Amino acid sequence: MKLSQIAKIIGAEFNGQDMTINSLNTLKDASSDEISFVANSKYVKDIASSNAAAIICDEKTKEFVSTSSVALVVAHPYWQMAVLSEYFAKDAEDFDAPAPKIDESSIVSAKAHIANGATVGKNCTILAGCYVGSGAVIGDNTTLYPNVVIYRDCKIGSDCIIHAGTVIGSDGFGFASNQNGEHKKIYHIGNVVIEDDVEIGSNTSIDRAVFGSTLIKKGTRLDNLIQVAHNCEIGEYSVAAAQSGFAGSSKVGRSSVFGAQSGVAGHLEVAPFNTFAARSGVTKTIKESGKVFAGFPLMDHRAWLKLQGKIAKLLK
Repeated sequence: MKLSQIAKIIGAEFNGQDMTINSLNTLKDASSDEISFVANSKYVKDIASSNAAAIICDEKTKEFVSTSSVALVVAHPYWQMAVLSEYFAKDAEDFDAPAPKIDESSIVSAKAHIANGATVGKNCTILAGCYVGSGAVIGDNTTLYPNVVIYRDCKIGSDCIIHAGTVIGSDGFGFASNQNGEHKKIYHIGNVVIEDDVEIGSNTSIDRAVFGSTLIKKGTRLDNLIQVAHNCEIGEYSVAAAQSGFAGSSKVGRSSVFGAQSGVAGHLEVAPFNTFAARSGVTKTIKESGKVFAGFPLMDHRAWLKLQGKIAKLLK
């Protein structure tokens, strides 16, 4: 889209030299043909180093926008970013893309649907009811059990197993809200990348990124009924038991272990080689490694056991 068109859509003044904008992105990752936004004062520090062609901002933050970027000033940047996201979202399926590429050694059920533009590698098994979207890539020796859904542009590595009913690449739970309590959907234009040797249980959901990729790294094991939100990163060889949840943009280090119904709040980082007991809740960034945690609020596992013992005595 032309920058002048974007300015008109979001209600911003624009009098500069027009240019073509190809996508939305974060301040840190935006390139010279992309537009970004700043909706929180804590991200002001990222404006000066951003390569974005234009930045959606408000009156308070426009002064931080360098001369190399165009400041599009609006009253509510986050809301207008949500409005604009729809214009850069791809269609659910690209019907005009070339026929899917399926290696002749792979077995694909006649009741599965492989969309135009998709690629399926060698020795794969794709069972009935599966859907693989446009631009999606399935590596070699990967098995999709019945009714697995892989949305468009998502990447699945080699030697992966994905069990029945799992959905990979649906939009994350993202929206902007205004002062009237109304909500505007943020269209997620990123994808999901699952590396090699990953096994995912049944009825698990892994949401696509708003921008960039939600990443499940090599060797990870996810149980049934797990939620991985947009822009999460799950480190190599991590393990999560049933009903665990990872909120948006949380980053989990290598070989982390999460018991059933444990969870990580959004935008937090967890150091590698930590273990979290069932129903534990991570509400702060964990910088130490090699620890065992439990409870909510989170604490050292031994301390939590002692606390439970003291509570039990009080009830007698």
